[in-house]
Amino acid sequence: MKILLSLLLVFHVYVVAAQDRYRMFRTTGPLAFMEYGLGDDRLGGAKMGYLDSNILIRVVDSVKGDYLVKLSKNHAAYMPKSSLKPADDVAPRDYYLSSSFKVYGDSLYDYVSVNLDEKLPYRAQQQIAPSAIIVDLFGVTSNTNWITQLQTAKEIENTWYEQLEDDVMRIHIKLRHDNHWGHSIMYDSVARKMLIRIKRPPKADLKTWKIAIDAGHGGTNSGAAGVNFKGLEKDYTLVFAKELEKACKKAGIRNVVMTRTIDTTLSMEERIVMLRKEAPDLLISLHLNSSAVDTIRGTSTFYRYIGFRPLSQSILNQMLSLGLKEFGNVGSFNFALSGPVEYPNCLVEIAFLSNAEDEKKIMDPKFQKAVAKKIVEGIKAYSKK
Repeated sequence: MKILLSLLLVFHVYVVAAQDRYRMFRTTGPLAFMEYGLGDDRLGGAKMGYLDSNILIRVVDSVKGDYLVKLSKNHAAYMPKSSLKPADDVAPRDYYLSSSFKVYGDSLYDYVSVNLDEKLPYRAQQQIAPSAIIVDLFGVTSNTNWITQLQTAKEIENTWYEQLEDDVMRIHIKLRHDNHWGHSIMYDSVARKMLIRIKRPPKADLKTWKIAIDAGHGGTNSGAAGVNFKGLEKDYTLVFAKELEKACKKAGIRNVVMTRTIDTTLSMEERIVMLRKEAPDLLISLHLNSSAVDTIRGTSTFYRYIGFRPLSQSILNQMLSLGLKEFGNVGSFNFALSGPVEYPNCLVEIAFLSNAEDEKKIMDPKFQKAVAKKIVEGIKAYSKK
């Protein structure tokens, strides 16, 4: 009897697993993302990129809370099950075709429009020297015989494509300016048309910019605690954020957006959705560092995408003028607020709460004002580029 039950259990597990294999799904929610593998740490697995909603995905296996998805013949990724919904009414195809491209602009953005058979997954990368955006379309074979480029496009210098593999098409978008100011990728809600939207550089006058300020943590997420005086990170980040808001307005920046102004709980998803709606020219997220080694101290800045590194470098240079020890400029940072590509963003770890010397500075109102002033100086230096 036990043997029979064991065989039935094995058969049930096999059937359940088989139901998840080789099925078509679509992405759901505002922040569906792909990961390279099953590696994990406190920031999650290394992300390949975020996807728009309602994109067709082929699932080939199930691993705990993730699906293994087949992007093309030679490319795969992992996606959280919570970000996918079954699309059993769609029959899988061996490949999908592209057709014509169009490059054009409106009053704020440039666009690359790509006609496709289906809403398919993609991966985008920023490149520098020269500045460009590279978009890989998975499962796509080219049937593109023309790319119409209009003079209304002001930031896009040139656009072309290459067929990297039988079912991977790469789009090259060369930009006119050295700095990246953000882009987004979406599909038309009706037509199967991909839109790659490129943000143009804002006006040189910093007073016209919209600056977003994020006070890290908050509410039930208290963050780190001070080594001697036990002050909480969530409280001090809010103090620094309010000082930065004052410094921005003193510099003539009228449009300042705060993710929080009180001690409240905000998830990363809520912050990102809020920021996407606000469409700032850049984001500064403020945090305080901590280490198990109490001698470690200093300031650092973080970015994820190479095109946004100049902002983080500019702010770090100003922070170091306060006499803080350098803890580094950290790239490829897999933090949720560093994930969006729609606007340049920089996370500032002001100093270490776990170090007695740094903790004293953090608690000093003069230091709080000085940090705010230096971050604004860093933004000014960045704007001049």
